[in-house]
Amino acid sequence: MYTVGMYTRILLKLSGEQLQGNLAGGIDAERVKWIADQLRMVVAAGTQVVVVVGGGNYARGSQLAGNGIGQVTAHNTGMLATIMNASVVADIFNAEHVPTVALSSIEVNQFVDQYTHRRAEHHLGKGRVVIIGGGIGRPFLTTDTAAVNLALEMDCEVVIKTTKVDGVYNADPNKDPTARKYDHISYQEALNNPNVTVMDKAAIGLAMEEDKPVIICDLLTDGNIGRAVAGEQIGTLITL
Repeated sequence: MYTVGMYTRILLKLSGEQLQGNLAGGIDAERVKWIADQLRMVVAAGTQVVVVVGGGNYARGSQLAGNGIGQVTAHNTGMLATIMNASVVADIFNAEHVPTVALSSIEVNQFVDQYTHRRAEHHLGKGRVVIIGGGIGRPFLTTDTAAVNLALEMDCEVVIKTTKVDGVYNADPNKDPTARKYDHISYQEALNNPNVTVMDKAAIGLAMEEDKPVIICDLLTDGNIGRAVAGEQIGTLITL
């Protein structure tokens, strides 16, 4: 069991690709159960958790546009995909005895309660994980940017974005065997380096403007999220 660590409230960004696991699309329930196990230890230690989910396992707005599909419609479809993920992931978390509520930045009250700051604060105060779908509720903004925005609104101390790699590299480690991992990189360096593509540049820019720390780490290493919450050196820390 983890002890209460460095951070008491975090925002965890999960991509749709991570939720689909080894499947071709949709949601891999076993992968989501594994994530629930990772968060159970964090919540039990007293850390409040806000989760922002992507939707790429169902639809990516940037890929849908064209062939008669307008940009706004494409992005709206991507946001709907994130709401699907938030709803299903919340169900699986609850089934795994990790108390969770799904909220949506878009009004779809027949399916998911609408996100408000007060409502999210209430659920966090009750010890529940809060999963937010719908991104920021507007087109042309990625869920990475939504994650930083919501971290600011919810006063989360850090954004933890989990990825397929164990941090930020100066080149693509899958293509360049000499690629070097950063333990720490400044916002400005992350913005200026075209090889840093692990997080949307607009999201990094917003984090820099508000000095909100971002940790990039591997999702599938057991205990990584808990160790990051406890303040251990995990992945790459992006700060001033």
